[in-house]
Amino acid sequence: MANAKQTSARRLKMVERAQQQMDLHFPNFSEAWVWHRKRNDGYTTMPRTLPLAMQAIDDQTKGQPAGHTLFCLWARSPDHALVTIENPATFASEAGFVGARAVDTWRRRMKQLRELWFIQTKPGPSGEFHYVLLINPNAAMEWLRNHKRIQEGLYARFIDRLGEIGALGEIEAVHAYWADVAKAKAAADAAAAAASGKVPPPPPPSPKGKTAVMPKMISRTAAEAEAASEKAPPPSATPKQETAVMPKRIVRKPAAAADD
Repeated sequence: MANAKQTSARRLKMVERAQQQMDLHFPNFSEAWVWHRKRNDGYTTMPRTLPLAMQAIDDQTKGQPAGHTLFCLWARSPDHALVTIENPATFASEAGFVGARAVDTWRRRMKQLRELWFIQTKPGPSGEFHYVLLINPNAAMEWLRNHKRIQEGLYARFIDRLGEIGALGEIEAVHAYWADVAKAKAAADAAAAAASGKVPPPPPPSPKGKTAVMPKMISRTAAEAEAASEKAPPPSATPKQETAVMPKRIVRKPAAAADD
């Protein structure tokens, strides 16, 4: 029995298999009605997970779905991550917005895409969104997951799709980048603390097993005790209680009667 590796080696490539199925189900179909990337002009390259990314965007922008706005940006990309928008009205029209406020509506969707980390922007001659950097939607989906802004079921389907197309390594690269950023920040904080001379205080001791410290007993010899008693000031004398002196009462005798 052939193992998985041998089976994979014999498996037809996706393009070859699709051609075989087309010949079977749509024989003699005119090439004028079929688009081929190597024969027709006006194509670009976009991630296979873009439909799932658009669904995640629409879930986070209910009432003002911005998923189709992102698709139009990818459709306009020159097979490069940077898109230059010289005429916002054209992008607004392709995104499905019409009327006097079409561009304003499109700008609101662009702000939502930037907030969800699917694009980054810089201002230019045409306004706030003249230069647009398309973020890898696989990395942006992981950013949503890290910020708890994606449904579990949708994220599970996204991971399954990454496994099918062999792109799980892109998620590992995002986590490796976050780890490097955290290490760099920790090193910068330590260097700043050392430069300012501020040493972080040591952690407090554990209260377990703490022994109370008793005051030290000082022993003295008899001679030292006697010398200490001589140097001590004499006790203050208790004032003698005075006895109140009562005034002497003078008793006068009556004078003797004169003789007749």
